[in-house]
Amino acid sequence: MRIGIVVDSACDLPQEFIAQHRIVLLPITVRIGEAILADHRDEQATLSFLHAHVAEHGAEAETIPFSVQQIRDLFLERLVIDYDHVFCLTITKTRSPIHDNALQASFAILNDYKPVRQAAGFNSPFALRVIDTQNLFAAQAVTAIEAVRLRDSGASVQQIRQRLEELASNVHGYMVTRDLYYMRARARHKGDRSVGLLSAALGSALDIKPVLHGYRGETGPVAKIKGFDNAVSRLFEVVGQRVRAGLMTPAVCLSYGGELDELRALPGYAQLRQVCAEHGVQVYESVMSLTGMVNVGKGALTVGFADGPHRFE
Repeated sequence: MRIGIVVDSACDLPQEFIAQHRIVLLPITVRIGEAILADHRDEQATLSFLHAHVAEHGAEAETIPFSVQQIRDLFLERLVIDYDHVFCLTITKTRSPIHDNALQASFAILNDYKPVRQAAGFNSPFALRVIDTQNLFAAQAVTAIEAVRLRDSGASVQQIRQRLEELASNVHGYMVTRDLYYMRARARHKGDRSVGLLSAALGSALDIKPVLHGYRGETGPVAKIKGFDNAVSRLFEVVGQRVRAGLMTPAVCLSYGGELDELRALPGYAQLRQVCAEHGVQVYESVMSLTGMVNVGKGALTVGFADGPHRFE
C-alpha cells in the first residue's frame, strides 16, 4: 500500500528530510504589508523574508492557512492518485483552523475521489486520516518523524494510526522567546490575551524569559529564568534529563528563528547533542517556519520530544 504523509508548513522539519521522505506540505501564506510569501519551508527564502520584513512588521502579519477548497483540490489533483492512504498531521487545532479545514475537506475528498482514481487506472479504494498533533512547530515534527519511521518499517495503516494518535497525546513542546514585547504585540493583533502587557513589561525590564510548555493542545509557562542564554541552557539540561530517562521515540526536534549556526552556538546545546548520541536519539534541526517566526518572534527556540508526563525541574 502506498502511504502518504501530509503536514502543514508550521511543522518544523528539516528541508532535506521533507524532500527525502516525500512529505507533502499544506503551505501557509504570510502577508506583511504588501509582501506575500507562501511558506513552503524553503529555509533560504524564509531567512531572506525574515531579514527584510519580520523584524520590523512581523507582529502585524496575516497568516492564511490552506482553505477547505485548496486542501480538497490538492488531494483530488494529486494525492488520491499518488497514494492509497494518507495521514494528514496538523498543527494543534487550538491554535489554527488547519485541522478543521482538513477534516471538513476530507468528507468531500472521500465523496469525489473515485472517478479521479479510476481515470488514472486505480480501482482500489482511497482513505485518509486527519490527526491533530496537539502541538506546535518543532513538537509537530516528532509525530511526522514517527510516521515516516513506521511507514518505512512496513507497519500497517491501523498500526500507524493507533501509534500516531497515542503519540500526539505524549509529545512535549518547549519554547523560549527573546522578545516578550513582540509576543504581546502579536497576540494583541490576533486578539489573543495569553501574553499580558504586565508580563511583557516585567519580563523585559528584568530580562526574565519564560519557558513555555505545549502539551495536549494547551500552552503555558513552566519556568521564568533570568536571561535568554540561561533559560535556553536550563531547557537543554531538562531535555537531556528526559533523554537519559528514556523517550517514547528516538528523536529530539529543534527549530530556531534564525540561522542554524546561531542555534548550534547556544549554551548547553553541544552537551545535549552528546547526551542524545550516547542514548541513540537522533537530533533534527530546522530553521523555524516563517509562520512560526511571525507568531513568536525572531530568535525564538522550540524543542519537541515524546515522553510521559514530567515536571520541568
